[in-house]
Amino acid sequence: MNVMAFVDGSIYSASVCDHAAWLAARHGASVHVFHMLAKRDGASMPADLSGNLKLGARSDLLEKLSKADEDWAHLAQARGRVILEDAQARITQSTDLSVETRLRHDDLVDAIVDFEKDADLIVIGKRGEASASAREHLGSNLERALRSATKPVLVANRDFEPIENCLVAYDCGPSVKKAIRFLVKHAEAYKDIAFHLLMIGKPTANAQTELEGVAASMQVAGLTVTHESRGGEPDRAIPGVALKMNSQMLVMGAYGHSHIRNLIIGSTTTALVRSCRLPILLVR
Repeated sequence: MNVMAFVDGSIYSASVCDHAAWLAARHGASVHVFHMLAKRDGASMPADLSGNLKLGARSDLLEKLSKADEDWAHLAQARGRVILEDAQARITQSTDLSVETRLRHDDLVDAIVDFEKDADLIVIGKRGEASASAREHLGSNLERALRSATKPVLVANRDFEPIENCLVAYDCGPSVKKAIRFLVKHAEAYKDIAFHLLMIGKPTANAQTELEGVAASMQVAGLTVTHESRGGEPDRAIPGVALKMNSQMLVMGAYGHSHIRNLIIGSTTTALVRSCRLPILLVR
């Protein structure tokens, strides 16, 4: 197995490394750490005022602008290599995991699309460098990445905490069923974790029977499982239950409705990623 992790030098990068190491150690996987060299933000570039200058002054300014841009590119690459070296050191400091690093001139989503075929799990920080202190906002690329990924994605919160209790938000949808199949398939990796299946809303008799059947199938695989149904709205009830049960991770299906519908009435997935201060394993 391979774990694909993305670091950007933000305060979430250490947590990404710790969660990637935790997953890789449990699955006997290798880790591939990526750092994306984003295109230079136009707002940070020197303004090109050469059109207002005479020929000689314009030529001199264009040369200086070109040199500044070249210097910026070299600094970005040097910073990226340092970020990757730190990530590799953090992952290997207490494990013997195989870790490879890659510095890419690429968009995050494009990199996921290009490389996830060789990955079994993806780890990404909840927020990026620019929004690391803004709790009400997600990283600008995160939702795009989650919608693009076809492999399970662990969204790391700010700090890693050993995971002993895991809440599974079960809604009878195909995505969460895929998440259950993943847990059952890799039950050996999670046999020491207590799982709690939670169904929000007034369940039908069929849904309740399905919930009980899912819990039984996980138990047969060797997992420790409890389950319950309760009322409320998912984006409010789930964080409350997670806190009450001292959960250290949330597992759920991602984006079960169309993108158009989510634009109109909002997305439960996005709301939960925003509000839950837990690492969230999302499966589409």
